[in-house]
Amino acid sequence: MPTVAVQTGPSSSATEQPDIELSVIVPVMNEEDNVAPMIDRIVGALADFGKPWELILIDDGSTDETLVRAKSYIGRPGLDLRVIEFQRNFGQAAGLQAGFDAARGRLIASLDGDLQNDPYDIPMMIAELENRDLDLLCGWRKSRQDALVLRKIPSWLANRLIGAVTGVKIHDYGCGLKLYRASIIKQVRIMGGMHRFIPAWVASVTPSRRIGEVVVNHHARQFGQSKYGISRTARVVLDLCAVLFFMRFRQRPGHFFGMIGFFMGVISGLILLYLGFVKFALGQDIGTRPLLLIGVMLFLASIQMVTTGIVAEMMTRSYDEPKGYIVRKTYEQKAG
Repeated sequence: MPTVAVQTGPSSSATEQPDIELSVIVPVMNEEDNVAPMIDRIVGALADFGKPWELILIDDGSTDETLVRAKSYIGRPGLDLRVIEFQRNFGQAAGLQAGFDAARGRLIASLDGDLQNDPYDIPMMIAELENRDLDLLCGWRKSRQDALVLRKIPSWLANRLIGAVTGVKIHDYGCGLKLYRASIIKQVRIMGGMHRFIPAWVASVTPSRRIGEVVVNHHARQFGQSKYGISRTARVVLDLCAVLFFMRFRQRPGHFFGMIGFFMGVISGLILLYLGFVKFALGQDIGTRPLLLIGVMLFLASIQMVTTGIVAEMMTRSYDEPKGYIVRKTYEQKAG
């Protein structure tokens, strides 16, 4: 049974509906020393699962031997493995989205490829999700094995900020180990750096009461280097602004821009009325006053904001979101 490279996007696999209970998706980039033991641990963790499952690895533009070592597992007995190779590095969010698109299971589990998440938590999470009737179950690294200043403190601050802004209060937004109902997560598009806000995005298609968390194991990194640092804090704040916009105004962007334009117009109107009174009632010269320039600029800005809102409303009704990634090849086992 030869290994073949299928030149296709994730949509082709979505047309097939095999009886798969669980899809495990793992985005990896430059994890050559971690990918083989990670696959072995996943196989060991699901050895007694008792239902059909599949493993999908997404190589996010690795420049080391990660892809080669992952492909060496294709065709192993008892392992339904697909390896998706990106054309270049697109980021973890695109890797997760490619996995969601390609997944054929009723449930989808995601985890990081650095051996810090424990695959042996997956069976427990499946039972927890079913018992609590959840659509998303997030792992909580309560005993996190990471550096205090560079990883733990920024993560602690980010989790509380995200929870306060989005209203979805969980302890650990950044944990890569999550379990989803496929029918729910396939309604969400994860792009840019938005993988950090998956619970918030899921809350846009299902009630937040159906999002839960459970304490999971966490291990210190043994091989390779972390792809994240304290520099991501600023990006998290910027992405959070985008999340807030999409959660509240995605279907009505005209309200967002219109409100800004309205307040600018009110301030401009008050300024111009005051200057009109000064000019015509008091007979004073207003041509050299900075306040006149401010009033005129606010008036023009208010018109621009309102028209921007109208254009945004039109775009939401006609714009087809891109996938955010390009797949070069999908490697899988073909019968025959």
